[in-house]
Amino acid sequence: MDRRDLIRSMMAGSVALLASKTARAQNIMAAAGRGMASPKIRDITVINTAPEGSRLCVVKIVTDQAGLYGYGCATFTQRADLIAPAVEAYLKPLLVGRPVDRIEDIWQLAYDSSYWKNGPVENNAIGGVDMALWDIKGRMAKMPVYELLGGKVREAADLYGHADGTEIEQTIESAKQYIAQGFRHVRVQVGVPGMAGYGSPRDNTRMPALHDAPVFEREAAKRRAMALFEAARKELGAEIELIHDAHERYTPTEAVQFAKDVEKFRLFFLEDPLSPEDLQWFRNIRAQCTTPIAMGELFNSPHEWTPLITERLIDYMRMHISQMGGLTPARKVAAMGEIFNVRTAWHGPGDVSPIGHMCMVHLDLTCTNFGIQEYTPFNAATQEVFHGVPQMRGGYLYANERPGWGIEIDEAVAAKHPFDRSNSLNGGWGELRLPDGQIIKQ
Repeated sequence: MDRRDLIRSMMAGSVALLASKTARAQNIMAAAGRGMASPKIRDITVINTAPEGSRLCVVKIVTDQAGLYGYGCATFTQRADLIAPAVEAYLKPLLVGRPVDRIEDIWQLAYDSSYWKNGPVENNAIGGVDMALWDIKGRMAKMPVYELLGGKVREAADLYGHADGTEIEQTIESAKQYIAQGFRHVRVQVGVPGMAGYGSPRDNTRMPALHDAPVFEREAAKRRAMALFEAARKELGAEIELIHDAHERYTPTEAVQFAKDVEKFRLFFLEDPLSPEDLQWFRNIRAQCTTPIAMGELFNSPHEWTPLITERLIDYMRMHISQMGGLTPARKVAAMGEIFNVRTAWHGPGDVSPIGHMCMVHLDLTCTNFGIQEYTPFNAATQEVFHGVPQMRGGYLYANERPGWGIEIDEAVAAKHPFDRSNSLNGGWGELRLPDGQIIKQ
């Protein structure tokens, strides 16, 4: 080797050594910025618990660093027993050993792993994993998740509560109780004499029918709802925002007519006037009235919500946060909604765990196109299991300021509330029929 070759070789070695040192320094700085070395997934389990009846599924991810773990909501009440096998038999072998830093990469890997995509069981399982990884990310950064999403654009999430009653007067009284707590938005539902209504208790009578199953008659339900809205506007005033859930029980043409009929009562929104199978009919509603529409809690797939948002056929998206796959897709869909001026109203019933509710609150705090948040109080048994739940004050829901979701789970107490499997349907919904015996949507 001549002198020039020796010099070139030495220079190449120096460059390689410098590059290696630079890479090591960058890795050290990155790890120092996180406060610890990049952890890996060591174990994934599912915590099933049903405090006071609500079947809640929570994914727990444990890392290879002592004391570092995270929780995510995977609650799918109607098929709750299927979540644990989906997580532990399918996602766990795929994900153990992978770095928790790469949330987007892990989501895409899990999403593609089943080949057939966008089923509710797999989506909820992925959603639980995804939220647990965001919890870990916040704990590593020593920040609430909302800080990782860009920080607050509001201090708390405006809420609506559920007012119901067997009679219209009971619903109005229930609404007044929410208003007395500071709520400005109230969902109103009322029972229909002799029928199995939705979102309200039923009376002891039964309308004539050709069968013994729970019965529902559409026209009677619409007339009852119209009487409720008229009374609510008279008793509660024009300043209270009214919400109503049609629960996809009407035919498409009936839904269009119903949306037109309620226009005069100036609802904040009409929820689920159509089923996911009838999405094209939203164009008819939009063309014929200005009643604001909310839709989404039954959606599993981007193929369902994307056309409604991009064509501006709905005003509020209200998907179930775990069923759409967790925080990662939800924040993307919320951002898409911002472009088309479609606002968020995430699905927040009692069969979403406090982890899921907290995830929605963090999104609410950071999305400029936030609309409203559905609220269900956390019962005492739930708060014994989940420490650090979101707090309601004056009709607003507040996140705590602790890292991640800021919630810890007492697994020993959770185990004292197992799923009740004595019901023959094991948590599923039963039948509902028209008077002639035809089965319809619950």
